[in-house]
Amino acid sequence: MASFNKVMLIGNLTRDPEVKFTPSGMAVADIRLAVNRRYRSADNQEHEETCFVNVTVWGKQAESCGQYLKRGRPVFIEGRLKYDEWEKDGQKFNRLSVVAERVQFLGDGTGAGRSGSSAQDGSMSSGGGSGAAPVTAAAPAAARGAAAGTVAEADDEMGADDRADDERDPLAGDADNLPF
Repeated sequence: MASFNKVMLIGNLTRDPEVKFTPSGMAVADIRLAVNRRYRSADNQEHEETCFVNVTVWGKQAESCGQYLKRGRPVFIEGRLKYDEWEKDGQKFNRLSVVAERVQFLGDGTGAGRSGSSAQDGSMSSGGGSGAAPVTAAAPAAARGAAAGTVAEADDEMGADDRADDERDPLAGDADNLPF
């Protein structure tokens, strides 16, 4: 049977993005998104529930997220679900998260925008065109000076062979085995 794994979310960042770099210089940004849902119950009472989603962004768009996004900023995320399992100190952990394939900045960039804002207000463009073009993944940056952080935590969880595959293509293969 065929399967399909696609996620589209619009929400607000709950904190500033945390950007780290793999040993090969590939940027990895961890962001947390609050997605609100409003509804009326059977007794006609209005309710709102918030779903908090962990999102991992790779490559050039991770760098752009670190540079331009701040807490409260609305974003559109298109990506795929990823299930992580790991063990620490004998205790097993798991979580469901999203790997971003496309990140689009919404709102005016002040953090005051709402999730219903126009997509053209503060979006980043990966090309020379105008409008609401998404920031897309790109090859790793060549040489870097001082990195904001490193992905040293992954060294404990992954072997050298896994790390080499991860650094070549973050959206394929063993990148799903990262514990963050």
